[in-house]
Amino acid sequence: MSEDLIGAVSDFFAHPVVAAIELTAPLKVGDRIHIKGHTTDLELDVESMQIHNAVVQQAAPGDSVGVKVPDRVRKGDAVYKVAP
Repeated sequence: MSEDLIGAVSDFFAHPVVAAIELTAPLKVGDRIHIKGHTTDLELDVESMQIHNAVVQQAAPGDSVGVKVPDRVRKGDAVYKVAP
């Protein structure tokens, strides 16, 4: 499977467990992403996204989105979209 860089983690919130991601490429609900960093390595399907606390189905380059994640991620972690 190939992966394309689509952004980076800009913040992390522990309650709820959410990553803020600055996008450099489009992302939509249902996409599979891989978050990779110095100590981070996790894959997940995007089940929901928010922009400024509003639920959205897709986001464009330049948007900052909140995505629920199963574990801690760190600022600066790279975010890749996994191609099917």
